[in-house]
Amino acid sequence: MFSTYDVIVVGAGHAGCEAAAAAANLGSKTLLVTMSLQNIAQMSCNPAMGGIAKGQIVREIDALGGYSGIVSDKTAIQFKMLNKSKGPAMWSPRVQSDRMRFSEEWRLMLENTPNLDFYQEMIKGLLVKNGKVTGVRTALGIEIKSKSVILTNGTFLNGLIHIGEKQFGGGRAGETASTGITEDLVELGFEAGRMKTGTPPRVDGRSLDYSKMREEPGDQLPAKFSYSNITRPLTEQRLCHVTYTSPEVHAILRDGFDRSPMFNGRIKSIGPRYCPSIEDKINRFADKDRHQLFIEPEGWNTVEVYVNGFSTSLPEDIQYQALRTVAGFENVKFFRPGYAIEYDYFPPTQLKHTLETKLVENLYFAGQINGTTGYEEAASQGIMAGINAHLKINDKESLILKRDQAYIGVLIDDLITKGTEEPYRMFTSRAEYRTLLRQDNADFRLTPLSHAIGLASDERLFRMEEKLSKSNAMLDYFKENSITPEEANPILVEKGSTPMNQTDRMFKVFARPQIDLDDILRFEKVKSYISENNLDDEIVEQAEIQLKYSGYIEKERNNAEKLTRLEEMKIPENFDFYKVHSLSIEAKQKLTAIRPVTISQASRISGVSPADISILLIYMGR
Repeated sequence: MFSTYDVIVVGAGHAGCEAAAAAANLGSKTLLVTMSLQNIAQMSCNPAMGGIAKGQIVREIDALGGYSGIVSDKTAIQFKMLNKSKGPAMWSPRVQSDRMRFSEEWRLMLENTPNLDFYQEMIKGLLVKNGKVTGVRTALGIEIKSKSVILTNGTFLNGLIHIGEKQFGGGRAGETASTGITEDLVELGFEAGRMKTGTPPRVDGRSLDYSKMREEPGDQLPAKFSYSNITRPLTEQRLCHVTYTSPEVHAILRDGFDRSPMFNGRIKSIGPRYCPSIEDKINRFADKDRHQLFIEPEGWNTVEVYVNGFSTSLPEDIQYQALRTVAGFENVKFFRPGYAIEYDYFPPTQLKHTLETKLVENLYFAGQINGTTGYEEAASQGIMAGINAHLKINDKESLILKRDQAYIGVLIDDLITKGTEEPYRMFTSRAEYRTLLRQDNADFRLTPLSHAIGLASDERLFRMEEKLSKSNAMLDYFKENSITPEEANPILVEKGSTPMNQTDRMFKVFARPQIDLDDILRFEKVKSYISENNLDDEIVEQAEIQLKYSGYIEKERNNAEKLTRLEEMKIPENFDFYKVHSLSIEAKQKLTAIRPVTISQASRISGVSPADISILLIYMGR
């Protein structure tokens, strides 16, 4: 029935889809196995992609040649660039998505991907021989052979759904849990744990009074995620809305705490710190008399609405009573109540930086199985697992992104070296080189690397090189050409900047903090240059960022290069840390368990002190 595959991907969520697409596009014969082909790339929680730091990740996936950015653009109903009031290192793209079209577009793109097959069934176990994975075993007892396997099981491994006092097995509302894989892995020697996440009620938009809410429109000039020319910015957008809870809402919710699985001991696992349930918020922040709720449409035509900020596992009657007291929700009708879900995960310190497991060769984990939360975090792990599985079975060098190369590099390094005891979410603050890791330059950072391994197309590389060349040329134009006081002073005075006394280089004048891109574009010389050279907004924005922030960027690049020395200092694969008697006991234990590849990675492990690193450096003759 089945021939031998190069790569089998188990699970068709965001991680699984990116993993399957990457492996197949690189040339591996790939099989994507899921319990429901109708729910490929399902947005289990909010209907949106991107956000703070997450938007940077989606652009990185796109720069590598993944599909998430393209699908997000094609199915977006609203676009926003968050944090525009801050520096460009903080700018983060986000789209509101059409949930049904998002899943459909993913499936259509995957079906049009060469080398990719599909199969619908539950995977119950793994085939392992002599410490190497050789395939999977289905619920029907079918054995499918493969050179490598990528597990992307999301919240389905022994998933347990909680709504008040009620609990039942499931990986997502209306879908069964997956059983057997956890037990197989534990028997093989893996350490497993439990985590929790949750989701809010979905309601009927026709039952809401939007006149009592604040409108939240998208950007007037929306951008897009993908660097390719496959997609175009939105020309029409849907509104979101904002409303608030109140002391009355909180009182109703508190009355239900004795029936909440979070507070009565039914849920014992840890949920996401930065996306807490509404009951957790009013319990932890008792001094606040209201919390913000974002009312998000689920698509272009559907009336279903997502109540962002009201994630809950309280009984459905409490959810309903509380929501009815929210402004605009007085006559609300439920599509379905919110719920919490507990699921198995495997502490990611059991992985290599390629996302291959240390215990079983050619077995890879990606997504929530590694303790992360969020579509974007999952998708980024998926594409890296798909890439590295293909490279490994073809005896090619792995692709490991460093912390100064990508947010994806930060994410994976954090997971492997530090582990996580709560659902891991990416933030800009986690990246020490965030000025280098901007959303605008992900193609400069990653497309050449991806093109070199055969994933990013020639066209993508050409577009990246053209953008780089033209933005550099515009920067040179600013450096080489001057502007007179007569031209500049009207704008400088208007913006509260000191007038010029003599002609000066454009670069120097435009670099003033009071002058922004809109001001620069008011100069006739600049407008003529852009028109004559047919420059698009992305190129102009890139030139402005380099002009304004070149000093900060250069300083951070120098810092990154200094630390590269430690990244290049490799630790032998089977190095015995217990031979280094001067190391602390904790350092020996942590280093032996995590097996860092470089001195730099060792320095980021919790429990390994600077003194321990100095001892290692001395021991290795450095």
